[in-house]
Amino acid sequence: MTAAQLPAKGDTPETATPLLSVQDVHKRFHHNEVLKGISLDVAVGEVIAILGPSGSGKSTLLRCINHLEKIDAGRIYFRGALVGFREVNGKLKALPESEVALVRREMGMVFQRFNLFPHLTALGNVMEAPVQVLGRSKDAARETAVAMLTRVGLAAKLDAYPAQLSGGQQQRVAIARALAMNPALMMFDEATSALDPELVGEVLEVMRLLAAEGMTMLAVTHEMGFAREAAHRVVFMDEGVIQEEGTPEAFFGNPRTERARTFLRRVSK
Repeated sequence: MTAAQLPAKGDTPETATPLLSVQDVHKRFHHNEVLKGISLDVAVGEVIAILGPSGSGKSTLLRCINHLEKIDAGRIYFRGALVGFREVNGKLKALPESEVALVRREMGMVFQRFNLFPHLTALGNVMEAPVQVLGRSKDAARETAVAMLTRVGLAAKLDAYPAQLSGGQQQRVAIARALAMNPALMMFDEATSALDPELVGEVLEVMRLLAAEGMTMLAVTHEMGFAREAAHRVVFMDEGVIQEEGTPEAFFGNPRTERARTFLRRVSK
């Protein structure tokens, strides 16, 4: 997949309501404030690369978006509805986990570690959630799983167990598993960081393909090439805040802040 085949930068569809709206979000772990007022809107079809040093709050932001971590202040809206809470007389009331799960299943999440079931084949891993969570028949789930595994280039590995797959192949199974839920938003939390360098490319190729197909994506990544080629927008975080955001051309070509310039010098070595 070449850069010329990807969606043109700046051509993100305009919508009256963003698919995702993060508004002044704060998150603390004991006395450590990890997110210090993050605000970010994501349009349908937009690909955002989230960059920054370790410990800057990038992964925590993703976990707050799908309510794996409960925010301490602010609001997160998905499809115009609050995530994790209901507002009653101006105050937020936590939703039960069953209601949170209904929203969460529309947000595909791919972690650093693959978290596959070792006793299930690639096909079985991808079928599991549609059957158990969505209540689909095994035949329907199998049809979807075959299609998703084919989509990520693993049509020949349907019956392979995780232990028989390379790290890159396991991560592609994890991507297929998320896609099988037909999410409106895909989030990648350093999806290539646990892979051997020679296996990184095959996972990035799948991510580029999804971007080219118009999937709305948030990707926390250290892969600068992917951010340059596939993202419509780069968000640079440090110390729990968004230090800078803009097009890849602007961020990589002429970063506005000294902190971003320092980061780019270090990652380019």
